[in-house]
Formats: sequence, C-alpha cells, structure tokens
Amino acid sequence: MSDSRSAELVSEPAPNELRDPFVRQELKRATVWLGLASAIALVVLLIQPLLIIFGGLVFASMLDGGVRLLGRVLPIPRPWRLAIVVILTVLFIAGVFYLTGAGIADQVEQLRATLTTQATKLMALASNSGLMPGKADLNGMVQQALGSFGKITSYLGTAFGALASLIMVLVIGLFIAMEPRLYEGGLQWMVPRDMRPRFSGTIEAMAVTMRRLLAGRLFGMALEGVMTGVALAIFGVPMALVLGIITGILAFIPNIGAITSGVLMVAVGFSAGTHTGFAAIGIYFFIQTLDGYVIIPMVAKRTVDLPPALTLSSQILAGTLFGLLGLTLADPLTAMIKVALERSSEAEADAEA
Repeated sequence: MSDSRSAELVSEPAPNELRDPFVRQELKRATVWLGLASAIALVVLLIQPLLIIFGGLVFASMLDGGVRLLGRVLPIPRPWRLAIVVILTVLFIAGVFYLTGAGIADQVEQLRATLTTQATKLMALASNSGLMPGKADLNGMVQQALGSFGKITSYLGTAFGALASLIMVLVIGLFIAMEPRLYEGGLQWMVPRDMRPRFSGTIEAMAVTMRRLLAGRLFGMALEGVMTGVALAIFGVPMALVLGIITGILAFIPNIGAITSGVLMVAVGFSAGTHTGFAAIGIYFFIQTLDGYVIIPMVAKRTVDLPPALTLSSQILAGTLFGLLGLTLADPLTAMIKVALERSSEAEADAEA
C-alpha cells in the first residue's frame, strides 16, 4: 500500500556539513583556540631555543649599531663596514687581554682564593652564632655535595651548554647583521599583505629601540666599570682591575648585576682590612647613586625609558621562568613588548579616528 503523499525532504544542511554557517563559525572558533593552545605549548617547549635566537637578534643589533655609526664617517658598502666592526671588536678584546692578561689572571686567582676565605669565615661566624650547623656537620655537607660525580658531570654539562649557546648567539647575530633586510622580508612574507606596512613599521621601531637600548647599556657598562676600577685602585682595594671588569660586565643586568658586583667588592675590601672594606662600601654606594640618578636618566632620555619597577619585575619573572639567559635578556625583551603594545595602541587609535 503506497502513501499518496510524497515524502517531505528536509532542506537544511546536516550538522556535520561545512555548508552550515553555524558549523563553520564554531569550527573557526575551535581552530583559533586550538591554535592558540598549540602556540603556547610550543613556546613553553622551545623557550630555550627561542631565547638563543632572541639573543642573536640582540647581538645583531649591537653589530648593526656599530655598522650604522661607522657609515656616518665611512661611506663604504655594508659588508665592509660590518667586517671592520667585527675586526675592531676582536682586536680591542685581544688587546685588552694582551696588555692586562697576566695581571687579570693573577687577580682572578687571587679573587677566587679571597672569596673562598671570606665565605669560610662567614660560615664559621654563622656556625658559632648558632645560625648554621656545626663545623663537622658543615664539612660533611660540603663533602657530600662535592663528592657526587653526577652533580659534577651535571655542572660540566651546564657549562658546555652555556658555551654552545653563546657560540650560537654569536653566529646567529653575525648572519642576521650581514643581511638584515633579507630576514625582515622573510618575516613580512609570513603576515597578510594588508598588515605588512604596519608590521614593517613595528619591526623598524623595534630595531631602533633595540639599538638605542644597547648603545645606552654599553655606554653605562663602560663608564661604571672604569669608575669602579679607578676608585677601588685609589682607595687601595685589592684586585681593582678585575673587579672593575666584572662590574662593567655585570652592569648589563641592571639591579641584580649591581648587587652581585657589590657583594664581590665588599668581600674583597674587608679581606684587606676594616677601613678598606668600608671604603669599598662607600665606593659601591657612590657609584650606584651616581649611576641611578645621573647616568641612567641621562642615557634614558636618548635611548629607552623603562620604569625601574617594570625593569626589576621583568628580570624577576624572566629569571624565575627562563634562568640566567632569560634574566640577561629581560630588558631587551621588555623593550620589544613595550614597542609592540605602543604600536598596537596607535593603530587602534588611528582606526577609531
């Protein structure tokens, strides 16, 4: 028996068909969230290689700043200017170590022995005051810590890993400094065409900010290292040369680097006597005050104005999450994020206008 009425067919698409606007919309949302989660997971897994690449960008900015500065007085092709900058840098470092190599080596060994002696005295004082375990227990703890072959192997592996990371940073930075436009064009190719002008402007602003930040940082490092070495030598603090060099190097890491160099200065100062120790304390506070209230504001007007609280917070977060490499690159990374946010805010303001 057949039904006289014809079967009514549903005209709407099925839920699993991509023609359905609702399905397409939900699929796009799910794809966005899945892509965001995957990107975060990749960043977490690849954070160390990403920091090494960013370190290469920082080093490339240093070289690029030297190349641009040299181009103002020597109008020759960029590869030749880059070669001159690299050669002059290598010759300067080699010349410094050649002229002061023996003195630096002796002072480094003396610094190691002095710090060991001062640390032993400090631990003995704390032990006698009841703040630490007894001497016998302390010696046992030290022997147990140093007697572990696995830990020593781990430390050696960390040292070799740091050296390999440094070499990779230098190589990446050198290649990027050779042809920066090539890599900038590759980045532009990865974004949509309508966003490339704004993206190019953001990259250029980041490059200018990076060069200014690093130029100011290098100037501050040199000035702080020279002033520290000269002042320590005048007041008779031992190992003034190597302490000045260490202070200048650690000045690349603001706040935390200054604290570390200050501890070394004070420890060495008190090893030569009470008066010398107080002189080292006075030198430390004088130079840090001069650096914080005169040098840094003067440099910040011509470079990048990063608030001290923001700088310190970024260093704490980067050091906790990413270790020493993250701590070293905290300031450049913060400056780049600041530039990106400022450019994004300007673009939104222009769109609303």
